[in-house]
Amino acid sequence: MTEEAIQTIYDMSAERIRETETSFHRYLYDQIDWDARVVALDGPRGVGKTTMFLQHLQENPKQSDTSLYVSIDNVWLNAQEMYELAQYHVRHGGDSIFIDEIHYLTDWQNLIKTLYDNFKTLKIAYTGSSILRLASGKADLSRRQLEYSLHGMSFREFLEFEGCVFFQPCGLVDILKNHVALAEAVVSKIKVIPKFEQYLAHGYYPFYRENVRHFHRKLLQVVNQVLDVDLPKVAEVTTETIRKARRMLTILAESTPQTPNTSALCRGLEMDRKQGLKVLHALRRAGLVGMLAEDADALKYLCSPNKLYCDNTNLMHALTPTADKGTLREVFFNNQLSVRNTTAFPPRGDSLVDGKYLFEIGGEKKSFTQIKDIPDSYLAIDGIEVGRGCRIPLWLFGFLY
Repeated sequence: MTEEAIQTIYDMSAERIRETETSFHRYLYDQIDWDARVVALDGPRGVGKTTMFLQHLQENPKQSDTSLYVSIDNVWLNAQEMYELAQYHVRHGGDSIFIDEIHYLTDWQNLIKTLYDNFKTLKIAYTGSSILRLASGKADLSRRQLEYSLHGMSFREFLEFEGCVFFQPCGLVDILKNHVALAEAVVSKIKVIPKFEQYLAHGYYPFYRENVRHFHRKLLQVVNQVLDVDLPKVAEVTTETIRKARRMLTILAESTPQTPNTSALCRGLEMDRKQGLKVLHALRRAGLVGMLAEDADALKYLCSPNKLYCDNTNLMHALTPTADKGTLREVFFNNQLSVRNTTAFPPRGDSLVDGKYLFEIGGEKKSFTQIKDIPDSYLAIDGIEVGRGCRIPLWLFGFLY
């Protein structure tokens, strides 16, 4: 690389750090050990991974003086050029490098391993699409790095981001035992139902603030990037398979959560069962598809899901103007619970959480008929501000992280 090209990258790094807004931090920000030799941050596109890196650098000016931020998406370096840049950085007093969108590099796992082994004083942090966890890496990085996953914003974060109110996250057991007091504390400060409706439409991805009016169009562009760019990196897919995957996402947004015939679904994607399941689980890791299985741990492997749906409600609104109301409720509940807890497909009810708590999810007229006489059973009810007994406001489950 030429000195001129390297200086351009340094200038771009300084500008991005300088212009980053730091008034709001995502839930994961204070949990990251920024002093680790290697920090790996993955998550779906658009949830704020880049912003977290830039915020850390801006708020730690002593570190930013010896740090370099590089976005592979913008600079278009190859692995060899990235190595040369890191080498230059270390030789000129640099001690940290932050590599954004590393999945654009071929053989990126070996690059991280080489940087780690060759530059003993260099701290490395990188972001990548969560879909890459399914890629078989040529280098074992697990012993060298601390791994973190960032999810989209919770309803609690959305309220803070909007400047409405700030509350600490609540644990599930706390919500089950104290939901009346917790809900009253919130509704005494804001009209929570209208804000909840806004969140379901556009509050999961922080970039909605750039332009709410065109948010759904931009979110569809994110979906297209995942399908056209990320998915082919982890699975052999044809153009027709990608087209059918798009159609599948729209169907999931319009209908009740599907109990799929996996073999038929895979045939529809023009794949054998094993390859089809690999694609479905890749879409799950990419934050496009949500799944429930009878055994929650089985989703770590290529199991057949018992229930299939869109990952979050913003996606549903972007994919169709006729998103199913009941599905929106279930998608919100399972999406928010899946960050800190485990969710599974129960014989009765809608969702079994942590292998113990059974939930039925619905509107104000929802009754206990389907889960009566079952211990530790609850209703998550949409459209109410404050609950009573085992009837808990659905929105309050957005305060878990």
